[in-house]
Amino acid sequence: MIFDSHAHYDDERFDQDRECVIKEIKESGVVGVLNCGSSVEGMRKSVELARKYDFFYAAVGIHPGNADEYNSDILKEIEEYTQEDKVKAIGEIGLDYYWEENPPKDVQKKVFREQMELADKLNLPVVIHDREAHKDTLEIMKEFPNVTGVVHCFSGSVEFAKECVKLGYFIGVTGVVTFKNAKKLKDVVKEIPIDKLLVETDCPYMAPSPYRGKRNKSDYIKYIIQEISSIKEISYGDVERITRENIKNMIKIP
Repeated sequence: MIFDSHAHYDDERFDQDRECVIKEIKESGVVGVLNCGSSVEGMRKSVELARKYDFFYAAVGIHPGNADEYNSDILKEIEEYTQEDKVKAIGEIGLDYYWEENPPKDVQKKVFREQMELADKLNLPVVIHDREAHKDTLEIMKEFPNVTGVVHCFSGSVEFAKECVKLGYFIGVTGVVTFKNAKKLKDVVKEIPIDKLLVETDCPYMAPSPYRGKRNKSDYIKYIIQEISSIKEISYGDVERITRENIKNMIKIP
């Protein structure tokens, strides 16, 4: 029974066969999906998916790459969505300094902080995106000691991971951990306790081996679980069960 802690089934790469894929993953043993908004449109579609499918939940927020879409009206819309039972987190929010075409750093930081403030106000977990921005991301996380959640698609060092865990955050592990050259992430998985790890696809992106470069989907999480099981030398069943309970505890569902 797999719970995908981070997916984007609202993405256009699912437009031709979305219902079919969602049916397939449910039949394959996927019992939960947290679909995370990135843009305004993606956020709205994530809520629609959560309304439509019983095993889907939504996170609502504006990704740093889309920070120029953000304004006070959008913040109000995010807050309104959180009144729905199936909306369980604020995200995906954070900082992304990798792409030069992204909004300026000061704009990203402002949008990140305001959404963290909302999460603090509403006592909701956050789904944090951090790419090439570890120092500034951690600094802002520390400004909100009452906010916890997950640093998704984790790409930092063991030391950074330990700092995040100290603040109460989970570490999101994607299919990257199955790649032969992913030594840094494998080291993080080895060092961080299993009760602080989440498994995620970030689909349609980040497909694990043996599907690297292809469209990802939630049942491929089994390859991530297998790799974590091997690294930590615990059973596949224990990794599956514990990571499933971790995400349920984070988003407060039975």
